[in-house]
Amino acid sequence: MQLKRHLKLERTLRTIDIAPLIDVVFLLLIFFMLTSNFIFQPGIRVNLPRAVTSEILSEENTVITVTAENLIYHNGRLVTAKELSLALKKAASAHRPVLIKADKKASLGRIVEAWDICRQEGISRVNIATNQTTD
Repeated sequence: MQLKRHLKLERTLRTIDIAPLIDVVFLLLIFFMLTSNFIFQPGIRVNLPRAVTSEILSEENTVITVTAENLIYHNGRLVTAKELSLALKKAASAHRPVLIKADKKASLGRIVEAWDICRQEGISRVNIATNQTTD
């Protein structure tokens, strides 16, 4: 006895419903946004003076910041004149230039004091940070 095979080919177009996929992606996006930590870096607020002849520095500098309240920071850490002197000895031995970021309202005497400490420690390349004018 011989059995006949009936092959029936059905051509159907299968479509993928992407609505559930969009829902899942949206829920994942919301989940990651709500669980992520936004890290805000604490910084020293300094309003730099403007200068027409300023240049962009390309090398890494040791940063001294003088705020409007005449506080001195070395690389983001509040320091006294003695601590600044010790820190600049290390910068002088590494032959790194110093960048002084001074607020517009900072005392000129405080800026000169920081500059003088740099010169006492043997640092000859001292730069002052400014904003370029956009006129």
